[in-house]
Parts: sequence; structure tokens; C-alpha cells
Amino acid sequence: MEYNFVINDFEGPLDLLLHLIKVSKMDIYNIKINEITKQYIDFINKMEEMNLSVASEYLVMASELTLIKSRMLLPNNKEDELEEDPKENLINRLVEYQKYKNMIDSFKKLEQERKDIYTKEPININEICENYIKNDGEVTIEDLTKALENFLKRKEVQKPLTTKITKKELLVSDRTKEIKNILKNKKKVSFFDLFTIKTKEYVVVTFLSILEMAKLGEIKISQEDNFNNIVVSI
Repeated sequence: MEYNFVINDFEGPLDLLLHLIKVSKMDIYNIKINEITKQYIDFINKMEEMNLSVASEYLVMASELTLIKSRMLLPNNKEDELEEDPKENLINRLVEYQKYKNMIDSFKKLEQERKDIYTKEPININEICENYIKNDGEVTIEDLTKALENFLKRKEVQKPLTTKITKKELLVSDRTKEIKNILKNKKKVSFFDLFTIKTKEYVVVTFLSILEMAKLGEIKISQEDNFNNIVVSI
């Protein structure tokens, strides 16, 4: 067998044994001790020839395999029947190790999938914006929230939000730049006209952009009375 891997590729002797069993297409419950012992010792010798240090645990496993091999060559006696079968013990350890290894692989996959999901703790917008969205027309965060809620009802987009991961993110910073460009050309615009796309993601990001700009004093939000249109201006 040609070895295209080194001792550091494995997490221990059981990991190395499982690999040899897999590439040899053996049944883990019916290991050919003679063959697997030869492959294991050949691998250890190859590593030593390459001047690679081999941890003592790998050498202990080599001794254990050699012992199992030698005992299988000797005739059975009554004392041996009372002792624990070292081959069966090795198989049980391999099976148990394989279970844990499979679990770890599954956890790594779940961990990677979780890294693609981004969440944010809910915050009280009133605490952030209560001192900022009060201009000539005394428009408060409650006024904006209520106006947006009524707007969504009219547009029939107030449906349960389904969460999904998309390749293209809509960022508050990007939407803020877009709103600044709009106001640069028009000077003032209706609050509702800024919600040109009626998807949940777009509406939320637009609303957050408006709040952030108002907080920084970059825009003015006004309303002549409780029933008139809300105006955003610079």
C-alpha cells in the first residue's frame, strides 16, 4: 500500500486504524488481524524512515496488534476462554470511536451552517430614538411606527416573516446612501415614498435607515398635524 499521508493526519492510533480498515475495504466487525497489523506496522516504519517522530501511543497500539496476532496463532486453552478476547475488545473500541467521530463530523457541519446565519437581539427603538425624532412637527418614534404599520396594512404585506439566508444582503448603510441621494435631488420627500419595494427586508432596512439618520441629525421629519403626510427633508 502506498502511503500519501503522515502521522499528523490522524488524531490517534484508533483514527489511523479506522483509516486503514476503510481503505482496505474491511468489515470493522470482521477485521483481518494479520493484514491490518502488517499495514499498521509498515506505516509506522515508513514514518520512522522519514525521520518523523511517532508518538508512544502509536507504538503501544502496534504492540497490541502484534499480541493479538500472536495469540490467534496459538491453540486455545481453557484459561484463554475465561479471559477477555483482545480482538473483540479492539473491535468494540473502534466501533465506539467511529460513533464519536461521526458525531464530531456532524457537529462540525452544523457549526459551519450556523456561521452562515446572523441574528440580532431585539432592542427597544424608543430608548435610542426618543430624543432625536422630534422636529418642527413633533414627530415621535411612536408616530413613525404607527404610520408604517398603517402603510403596511394598506399594502397587504403584513404577513408572517419567513426567515431565509440570501446571497445578497441589504445593508442599512447602503440604504442610507440611497436615501441621501434621493434627498440631495428632491430636498424633501414623503416618508411613505421611501418604501418603494414592499418586501419585509426592504421595509425594515429602510425604516432603520431613517431612524439612524434622524438620530444623527442628518434629516428632519415633520408633520403638520396628526392626519397629514409625514415629510422627510434635509
